[in-house]
Amino acid sequence: SLHRIKASGLKLQLCTNETQATREDFVRKLRALGFDVSVAEVTAPAPAACRLLKERGLRPHLLVHDDLVPEFAEIDKTNPNCVVLGDAAENFTYANLNEAFRLLIGMEKPVLISLGKGRYYKETDGLKLDVGAYMKALEYACDVQAEVVGKPAKTFFESALAELGVPAEQAIMIGDDIVSDVGGAQQCGMRALQVRTGKYRPSDENHPLVKPDAYVNNLAEAVDIILQQL
Repeated sequence: SLHRIKASGLKLQLCTNETQATREDFVRKLRALGFDVSVAEVTAPAPAACRLLKERGLRPHLLVHDDLVPEFAEIDKTNPNCVVLGDAAENFTYANLNEAFRLLIGMEKPVLISLGKGRYYKETDGLKLDVGAYMKALEYACDVQAEVVGKPAKTFFESALAELGVPAEQAIMIGDDIVSDVGGAQQCGMRALQVRTGKYRPSDENHPLVKPDAYVNNLAEAVDIILQQL
C-alpha cells in the first residue's frame, strides 16, 4: 500500500507516537517487514520534544523507555527543570513515577512534557496502558497541565505537514485511533480516515466529538479511495 502511494507521486509521512525506540530503530523494523521508508519520512514525538527543550533552555528528567534515551543524547540533563514522559513500559514503576512527582512538585513552575497522551495501545498479547494514563496521574498529583508533543497535538501534525511541504487541506490522515489520529488531524484542518484494524473499537463509531471523513476496513482500501480521487 505504501508503495502504491509513492508510485502515484503522492507525498507520504508516517506520524507515529512511537516512544519505545529511536526513529532509526523504528525505520529498521519497518524495512525488515518490507516497507520502503526512510527516517526523513517519519514524524515522531522525541525529536519534536528535543527541539522544544533546546528552544526553551529546559533540562529534562527523563521517564522514558531505555531504547528511546539515545534521542536525547545532545540534551543537557544536569539539574533538571522539567520532566519528559514517554511510554516507559516496565520503567513505569512506583519508584520512578514518585521520583518524577517529587521533582515536579518541588519546582516553582512545574513543566511536564508528555510524548503523546494515548490511553492504551495494542500489541500481539493484547491491550496495554499508554503514556496518557501516567501523564494524567502526574497532572493530578502536581496540579499541572502537561504539554503534549505527540499526537493529537496540533503542533505535531503541523510539523508533519511542514516536512511534507503541503497545506492541511491537501493532506489526508489514515489511522486507527479515533482521538489521536482522526481527531488530531481534523483539528489541524486535515481530512481523516479511520481504519477498522489495530486499536479500532466498534464504539469509536459512536464517538460524541470525533467523526472520521470515512471508515475503511484496512490500509489497502484507504489507498484505493485516495487514488480514485486523483
